[in-house]
Amino acid sequence: MLIALDMDGTLLNEDGVISPGNREAILHAQSLGHIIAIASGRSYMDAERHLRLADLECPVVSLNGAAVTMPGGMIVASRPLDKEDLIPVLRWMNEIPELYYEIYTEDNVYVELNKRVRLEKLASLEDGEVPENVRWIVKLLVEKQFQQAAVTYVERMEEVWDKEENVIFKALAFSLNVDLLKEASTRFASIPGLIITASHENNLEINHHEATKGNGVTLLASHFGIPMDKVAVMGDSYNDLPMFEVAGYRIAMANAAPLLKETSDYITFSNEIGRAHV
Repeated sequence: MLIALDMDGTLLNEDGVISPGNREAILHAQSLGHIIAIASGRSYMDAERHLRLADLECPVVSLNGAAVTMPGGMIVASRPLDKEDLIPVLRWMNEIPELYYEIYTEDNVYVELNKRVRLEKLASLEDGEVPENVRWIVKLLVEKQFQQAAVTYVERMEEVWDKEENVIFKALAFSLNVDLLKEASTRFASIPGLIITASHENNLEINHHEATKGNGVTLLASHFGIPMDKVAVMGDSYNDLPMFEVAGYRIAMANAAPLLKETSDYITFSNEIGRAHV
């Protein structure tokens, strides 16, 4: 059996690490001959760092399916974005202070410094200044950045896309202004060949249309000769839906988005203990 695990909100606990209980559960499953894979929106380097810290080896579907990498670092599939198509929308977002965004290459995450400063200020606002249901996701974004292995802060995002060697695999946008986020979504949607997903109602994740967790997990199953009805997936967010659509067994966390729970076969506990429980 192939078992594919989301990271944030699923495998990682509230401290952003793989707990001893989850580590032991993975090792036990591997000892029984099952293939345990990571399917994450994070970069390969970041996902692999978490595995390395827990002394685990697993294939990784990274960047929402934009790259599939085996233990040891061999890339077996990749779906980068067309950088030239993206640049006009990225330039527009540069001019909007309320729009925070990140650019993901194969081994790095780029953030404009003034956008990071603004995000930190939002995270420090009092309860009455930002709704609680939104403030927690701002704090989560800031905390996640500190946890990521490879974040590079630049004065201007043009420094990233102007370098010919930088290949963009994913872009992430965040805003408290829903109308601005809708505008960003509309602009990205006008570019052929993209897929727009979300891990929260206040963000957007932009990938190549073939770069989904579903396609990445399907490719891994084919690589190992495992039929899709023998594939189990576990997740909590909207960007996990594509792998829920193709897997034989679908497990949602107790902390999962409602739509994910509706399409699941089983709902486990929260990300603190749910993975080991299953």
